[in-house]
Amino acid sequence: MTKQGEGAAVTGGEFDFLIVDQFLRTLVDARALKSAFELRLIDTVAERGTASAAWLGHALGVDEQGLTFLLGLLEANGVVEKRRADIVLSERFTRALQFRDLLEIKLDFAGFIMNDFADWFTVLLKDPGVFPGRSRLFELFDYRRCFEPTLENYERTRAWMKLTSTLTRYEAQACMGLHDFGAHRRMLDVGGNSGEFALQACRRHPELRATVLDLPLVCDIGMEQILARPERERIAFYKADMRSDPLPEGYDLIAFKSMLHDWPEEEALGFVSKAAAALPPGGSALIFERGPISLSGTTPPFSMLPILLFFRSYRRASVYAKHLQALGFENIRRREVELDTPFFLVTATKPA
Repeated sequence: MTKQGEGAAVTGGEFDFLIVDQFLRTLVDARALKSAFELRLIDTVAERGTASAAWLGHALGVDEQGLTFLLGLLEANGVVEKRRADIVLSERFTRALQFRDLLEIKLDFAGFIMNDFADWFTVLLKDPGVFPGRSRLFELFDYRRCFEPTLENYERTRAWMKLTSTLTRYEAQACMGLHDFGAHRRMLDVGGNSGEFALQACRRHPELRATVLDLPLVCDIGMEQILARPERERIAFYKADMRSDPLPEGYDLIAFKSMLHDWPEEEALGFVSKAAAALPPGGSALIFERGPISLSGTTPPFSMLPILLFFRSYRRASVYAKHLQALGFENIRRREVELDTPFFLVTATKPA
């Protein structure tokens, strides 16, 4: 097995969006910030640049005692600062606010599943097979709802797609920096969700065309979102169930982005085998996934709760590299990048 680049890591310093987690360290920090968004305190101060506490209380309809307490929490978290008698957003939070979609989705999702951690973490540790039946997390990610086109199923599917699409919007930047997508002409994005990963690749490489393979309702929602994008003519959707359907052929790159960890190892490797069979000689396989969570003596922030609950699902890059080697692939490379958790990229070429 070729090990070019193995062990080399890309630092996450250039990924400015990671700043959002600094404001979501604890439940108290996160809840206070969410209330500040809900009350439009953040928007009001951002629009005006500065505002007195008295004026803010009147404008937002919050009494003096309540506003003073909220502002104290926000100041302690570095969200706002006092300048004489006025309130302003801190320079650091203003930078984080550039990534508001990521900030708010992390707030919403961690809040949605926090009782899974509070009430069922012991169950997850001791009886992991029982945990999915009690968890809001797995109730949300119910892929059985992605087949029948009912209003409720579309609403449920949109909810988790909003999360995964937002995360991909930022995580994809790391993958695009590690791999030259311009070397390919037709990409199949397996489990590609809303098409965000394909969109990022096509936006950077005008000669690239992509097909997103996913479950029926996921494809329907993805097509709606891509329609408004200039790259829509180069992005197609293919409805299929990876567990039973073969992969379409004719692609020189088959990619798996944050999809394989959703499945038991045997099934995940089976999907990779299907990709190997569908690729032409000289075609490439690409896997971009979270690796095992590294705690390094540091308590993860509140915003990481959804990721922590999946801690059993994240595998080492070597699992996929060894499987690709067994399938006869060449030029197998493993690279790492540190985002909110470790990620890895595995690429390999089918022999010509």
